[in-house]
Amino acid sequence: MEPPCLPDTQEKLPTIPVHLTRVGVKGVKKLLKIERENKRPIVLLPSFDAYVDLPSTQRGIHMSRNPEAISDVLEEAVEDSAMEVESLCAEIVNLLLEKHKYAKRAEVSMKSDFMIMKKSPVTKHKTQEMVNIMADAIGYRNEEGVVIRKMIGAEVVGMTVCPCAQETVKESSKQKLLEFLDEETTEKVLEAVTFASHNQRGRGSIMIEVPAQQVIRGEDIIRIIEDSMSSYVCELLKRPDEHAVVINAHEHPMFVEDCVRNMIQKIVEEFSHLPDDTLITVQQVNEESIHRHNAFAEKVATMGELKAEIRNGGDK
Repeated sequence: MEPPCLPDTQEKLPTIPVHLTRVGVKGVKKLLKIERENKRPIVLLPSFDAYVDLPSTQRGIHMSRNPEAISDVLEEAVEDSAMEVESLCAEIVNLLLEKHKYAKRAEVSMKSDFMIMKKSPVTKHKTQEMVNIMADAIGYRNEEGVVIRKMIGAEVVGMTVCPCAQETVKESSKQKLLEFLDEETTEKVLEAVTFASHNQRGRGSIMIEVPAQQVIRGEDIIRIIEDSMSSYVCELLKRPDEHAVVINAHEHPMFVEDCVRNMIQKIVEEFSHLPDDTLITVQQVNEESIHRHNAFAEKVATMGELKAEIRNGGDK
């Protein structure tokens, strides 16, 4: 028996003719396994968001086509172990534009927990650390066909120590020491002692555009973020490890602005081969311990702009 011919309600005219920027689905979860040469495979449980734009002449998109496109691409990806997550997003974008002929723009973003193995700094206990791996792809139709831009990135939790508060504690301690010590001895004590400050849980994130024929590993981005804060953090820390992390962090106090600038410098050093028009977004959020608000800093620029700023000593 033939299934009944059902009406296509989405194709009808809307009562209010307004173009919509993004329509689609959020939070489509899938299982994904990515092979790494001579390394253990990466197993992810990513969440996908997939959108297309909707013309003012159509009431709705065909919503089921979005999760269908995600499923189709991921099934094919099983056969291609070399495909990176940002390339998966780009393939989904391309398929969305094929399925939604009326759309001029499609966008896919992916975010997943990503487990990395570390060792605690002193006792060398093995510990599983969770970070976020992210990928985006945006596609546009033009006269020549479809243009797709893709990005890869990560978000990592670390620790920061406030330099300002530390300086005030150091200065007040100096004045107290001078009450019973001479200047030379006081300076020796100040050099030998680590001074207290308030701490923040820092969340650093980087998104880097991936040009054609280029590969950027999420693991490299994760390392840059970790190395740009006062200290990395671990799930498993014994007493000697805790001591090492706290001392190391207080020996490298950083503002939220410092973290972003550190990431920028490391990106330029490690990815200088990328084209000058490569778009880069760097963010740091520090969750304050002595305030109810959080601190935030961001830099959005092309690789060429970042190189010029660092080379010229600023944007003057």
